[in-house]
Amino acid sequence: MQTIRVVRLKKQKKAAKKVAIGVGKRKKAVARANIKEGTGVVRINSKLLETYQPEMYQLKIQEPLLIAGDRMSKINIDVNVSSGGFASQADASRTAIANAIVTYFKDTELEKEYRKYDRTLIVGDSRQKEAKKPLGPGARSKKQKSYR
Repeated sequence: MQTIRVVRLKKQKKAAKKVAIGVGKRKKAVARANIKEGTGVVRINSKLLETYQPEMYQLKIQEPLLIAGDRMSKINIDVNVSSGGFASQADASRTAIANAIVTYFKDTELEKEYRKYDRTLIVGDSRQKEAKKPLGPGARSKKQKSYR
């Protein structure tokens, strides 16, 4: 009678892939950018950046990519952005992308270039809408006072 011997092979661990995450906020919009090694593909909410509308905000999101230059051909960027309007989503996305690129490459010179071009690429714009107060249609305006 033959006995069968079962031998388990240990799985080799894969080398950890380099990943960087950047977060950007503007008004109510929050963006999270994930960077992985790749071929230069940029997606905003699973849609390619080239198809992002309106085009004005597409160009605004491309600014940190253009400043980074030829480094962009080595990485893929996936951005998830929620809340806010078109403008604040675009601003949050560009801040998240710039922060993630600086973290991925650990390049202080690139960070200085971003700050020199536009400080809000690295440091978020903390301004918020002022809350509405009673007796008026908005935060500061009030009903017109009548004396007669």
